Amino acid sequence: MKRVLITGANGQLGLALQGAAKNFTLDLIFMDKSVLDITNAEDIKEVFATQSFDVCINAAAYTDVDGAESNKALAFVINKTAVETLAKACKEHRCWLMHISTDYVFDGTLDRPYVPADTPNPLNVYGASKLAGEQAIESVGGTYSIVRTSWLYSQYGNNFYTKIQAQLDAGKTLRVAADQKGCPTRAEDLSAHLLTGIAEAKLEKGISHYCGSEVMTWLDLARRLFPKEEVLECGGARPLAVRPNRVVLKNNNS
Repeated sequence: MKRVLITGANGQLGLALQGAAKNFTLDLIFMDKSVLDITNAEDIKEVFATQSFDVCINAAAYTDVDGAESNKALAFVINKTAVETLAKACKEHRCWLMHISTDYVFDGTLDRPYVPADTPNPLNVYGASKLAGEQAIESVGGTYSIVRTSWLYSQYGNNFYTKIQAQLDAGKTLRVAADQKGCPTRAEDLSAHLLTGIAEAKLEKGISHYCGSEVMTWLDLARRLFPKEEVLECGGARPLAVRPNRVVLKNNNS
């Protein structure tokens, strides 16, 4: 049975992976920041020195797009430096690193879906930090899969779905912006994609794309998720980070 380390166990993807675990014959070892802080090189060294893993899914990341603008150093520490350290440990211990990246490495100027070979051009600090993490993994080498996804949402953690649900619970009128287009992706679907890829040893090495199959705005998604609620369009608060107006990823299996 393959032994799989999952970092960031209490984040959105980590929790979704925990929910999906029962459907797979894999030995999944979940570690949150209190057990394995990926920004601590000694933590990584100790975990890999004392335990053996076939695969490591790095679900730990700095994902606050606006926050990254004022916390650039922290975003790069988590999304680049820590990832490089993790990649070196995985290479040394012959562990397959599975790293999650983002559509924000692109600027959204193409009039067709982006494929993995397209040249990245991030518009904000978050995207730049994630791209730096990708490049660090490629530089280290070893066996790795970098999976770019987009607009991740689920019932877990802090994301678009849970924020909208919180507004409903507070009795607020739902107002959602429609100035961006992308491919919303259920964290549960991404989890199944990753674990199936491990169980069947078929997930692409190198860089691949996995996201939802429909292109829509955040307003479209809100109306899809909450069909019985009135959801109004709004301009939205001015974000700190520049965001691409449209990024559509082409899935590797489509």
